[in-house]
Amino acid sequence: MEHNNIIVRLATADDKHYAPTITLEMEESAKARGTGIAKRSPEYIEMKMEEGKAVIAVTTDGTWVGFCYIEAWQHEKYVANSGLIVSPAFRKSGVATDIKKKIFELSRKKYPEAKIFGLTTGLAVMKINSDLGYEPVTYSELTTDEEFWKGCRSCVNFEILMSKNRTNCMCTAMLFDPAEAAVKIQAAQPVKSQTVVTVDGTLKRKRKRRFKGNFKLFERWVKFKQYVLLRSRNKNNGSGTGEPKKNSILSFFFW
Repeated sequence: MEHNNIIVRLATADDKHYAPTITLEMEESAKARGTGIAKRSPEYIEMKMEEGKAVIAVTTDGTWVGFCYIEAWQHEKYVANSGLIVSPAFRKSGVATDIKKKIFELSRKKYPEAKIFGLTTGLAVMKINSDLGYEPVTYSELTTDEEFWKGCRSCVNFEILMSKNRTNCMCTAMLFDPAEAAVKIQAAQPVKSQTVVTVDGTLKRKRKRRFKGNFKLFERWVKFKQYVLLRSRNKNNGSGTGEPKKNSILSFFFW
């Protein structure tokens, strides 16, 4: 992937000499923003390069431009694309988007069933994440792996995080769930139809609804059906009075 003489590619062991520059820029950037990311050593960045779990951006003449790496948590059920950093000289060039796309593709390839998440205060990163299919979520939907949360200790807002019992902080949590994404893709497919013969002998195109895979929608439909049937039964039995007030119909679709 090239962007105005900038190459975005998989990082390798040959890129280890960039590690000190990357970690220094991470630290300086965090100080400038007044927020933080998990502090990493050059050795840790080198390890990610050797493992093939990092993406780097460089110019055609070898100047470092940007970087991001993958971390897996909770027995690889969750994956974070961490440490996104771009050299000040190349910011607002669009390279951050290219790096995020590349690391996202790498994460999906290495961990196809894992939920990919991120914590960020940057509106630009939130926009990129949103375009990739991430959605804002509560902190409770992120990994419970203690090693991940230990990474927040180096952030200036760590006290805020702990005061909220790890349920909220300055960062916005975003998550890409591959299972939910698959359901959405299927739901977006054209509804198939079939030709049927009506009672008067004419041909008619009948639409077939697709519930397969969309289990959340199916469960809500079942609850709504049960609500309607129970309400009808109670009304017919004359037991509509004196009973506790039922929940609104909307409660079966939004809760």
